[in-house]
Amino acid sequence: MSFGRLERREAAPPMSDINMTPLIDVMLVLLVIFMVAAPLMTAALQLDLPKAMAAQPLPSSAAEPARVSLDARGQAFWNDQAVDAATLQARLTALAQADPEAEIQLAIDQTVPYGRVATLLDQLQSLKLTRLAFVTAAPASAPR
Repeated sequence: MSFGRLERREAAPPMSDINMTPLIDVMLVLLVIFMVAAPLMTAALQLDLPKAMAAQPLPSSAAEPARVSLDARGQAFWNDQAVDAATLQARLTALAQADPEAEIQLAIDQTVPYGRVATLLDQLQSLKLTRLAFVTAAPASAPR
């Protein structure tokens, strides 16, 4: 032992492994944040679907598309003629058998409950009628 001299220890070798614990901690915190925030984002979504400012008319096809309408009271119309639910189902079935690729235009009042619209969409899907178009009206102040 000599005075004035400190013993030097051998330096530890550099650590060559990546410490995964902080990475996992950060990823779990992010996962929890997204799990909490995701339901809040969908609940805050306010929609007013029937309005369309930039809707363009579809190009006319060889066959005239069928038009199914629902008014504010929930009354169904087939090409502007009032029909009951059984008649509408029969006409949709006949259309599906005659032309599975037929286009159907849906003109639905914005006050109709979504449950009624979902029932109509379910009918169309069960008949394999998938070419659908929602009819909208441009707002009165839409630029031309």
